[in-house]
Amino acid sequence: MLPDIKGTCSFVEDSFSRFPSQSNIYGLCQAGEQELLAATLKGKVVCFRYQDLQRKIRPVAREIQFTYIPVDAEIVSIDAFNKSAPKRGLVVGITFIKDSGDKATPFLNIYCDYEPGSEFNLESIAQSCLNLELQFTPFQLYHTEVHCGDGSSETVFLLSGHDQRIHLYKENASLHQFEEQPVERLFPELQELPSNVLWLNVLSIEQNRRLTAFGCQNGSVGLSLVNQKGPEILQNWRLQHDSPISTVLLFPLKQQHEGTDTNTEGSVSRALVCCFMFCTMSLVECKINVCVCVFRNVEKYGLSRQLCLAESDQCDAVLCALVVDLDFDGQHELLLGTYGQDLLCYKFQEPVGAFEDKLQLLWRRSFKSPLLSLIYLDLDGDGLRELAVLTLKGLHILQHSLRTTADLVLHRLSTLVSRLTISSKDQPIENQDSEEESISISNEQRTAAT
Repeated sequence: MLPDIKGTCSFVEDSFSRFPSQSNIYGLCQAGEQELLAATLKGKVVCFRYQDLQRKIRPVAREIQFTYIPVDAEIVSIDAFNKSAPKRGLVVGITFIKDSGDKATPFLNIYCDYEPGSEFNLESIAQSCLNLELQFTPFQLYHTEVHCGDGSSETVFLLSGHDQRIHLYKENASLHQFEEQPVERLFPELQELPSNVLWLNVLSIEQNRRLTAFGCQNGSVGLSLVNQKGPEILQNWRLQHDSPISTVLLFPLKQQHEGTDTNTEGSVSRALVCCFMFCTMSLVECKINVCVCVFRNVEKYGLSRQLCLAESDQCDAVLCALVVDLDFDGQHELLLGTYGQDLLCYKFQEPVGAFEDKLQLLWRRSFKSPLLSLIYLDLDGDGLRELAVLTLKGLHILQHSLRTTADLVLHRLSTLVSRLTISSKDQPIENQDSEEESISISNEQRTAAT
């Protein structure tokens, strides 16, 4: 057990939805702007969203009947994405295993509606299915955007399997369906893998480059820097551990702001430091040993600069991770969800003097069952994101404390007003007059327009 942490969690629980059967680490995804899809092992898919009911915003969880999924099927993974512009539509992918008595048959179902007006209607999408029988047991279903030769972008599915391969599924626009294509055409770094990939993560950076990371069942960790124009592998890094890798994550160290430090959608400026994290676990003398490794500035230094993760050796197996700015200071926090039912929050600390930068444990929050997946999104449309926590028994929705958030807004407004006041006092009188005149003209124009 972890020792008591002085810091307190800034979230309060808004709702909990219990599922008819348990889920797994691949069982939660975002569908559109304000919806979540959660898959359970016994063939059920639950849609979670907030709705306006009797003049109140209330959470609603309802089952979606996706076609061609037998009642006795065991869902392995689920993922969804909106098509890259200028295309329109929501795409949902579900992998499952059907028990046919003598043998278990794996499938990948891809749901997408091409009828105008139905491209984002989840009920309609659930009835438009491409059913693909697989020759391997599926693991993680993951989507990412790739750059095409004509300068456009397209979102594709990547599916890892027990055949020690990554399978690529790309839309054929002329046939209006997805089909498997050789992965080496777009992802040469995902050839000749050392073992079955349990977790995959891709991060686009500027100058048409990307970082690709994967963690394997045999403890292998891979990181690649790729020029997407070729595509061409610029550099590869590898590490070997003695136990399976439960999750990997690529992320910029600082929060991205709209309109700054980005060149294309989903890309990260080189000025920001890109980090890489992976978690591994092993059983030694009836005790689980957990290793959480974080590497900073991987684009430049690869896997040579490791950050210290305080007290990570005292937590249980880490099954999921998320990097977000929870306190709105522009610096990321690292969230870890464990099999030991704890949600841990770490803060990146800048180096002071001769001391190296490190990750400090801020707080932890306990749940009643193991944590499987984390997503941070604005579910109710109020401009403030919620934290969705998928556990073995259901889905928790955590909201920021409104009192803490309101205090932060008031403090920042007060600071901004004081800066504006000081700035206006330092300006010459004629500048102030011209500003007042421009404000007056602007107000007159606004009134006339109204």
